[in-house]
Amino acid sequence: MRKNSIKNTRINGEVQRELSNIIRNEVKDPRIHPMTSVVAVEVAPDLKSAKAYVSVLGNEEEKENTLKGLKSAAGVIRSKLAHSINLRNTPEITFIMDSSIEYGVNMAKLIDEVNR
Repeated sequence: MRKNSIKNTRINGEVQRELSNIIRNEVKDPRIHPMTSVVAVEVAPDLKSAKAYVSVLGNEEEKENTLKGLKSAAGVIRSKLAHSINLRNTPEITFIMDSSIEYGVNMAKLIDEVNR
């Protein structure tokens, strides 16, 4: 399976949707901030690993705590993902902090200030 195939794109979307649901509803780690969203997921073509890009609406300490909480709960999240998605292999998840949403909000504020 090629990296940008239609099948891989569908798997990425489905894993992203399920990861969002699992983090929001089933993981009870107090370090994970309630305003955490899964921005994108890249599953390797062999389905052995996945990179999950997460965004947190909060300060730097909350972002670090959320990333630590997600990394410590990665095994539980992977097992819940295996029950909800029927794949040949359940990918090993690596969580990566993504600040693109925060960057976009800051740029929108700057543009609004310039327009005034």
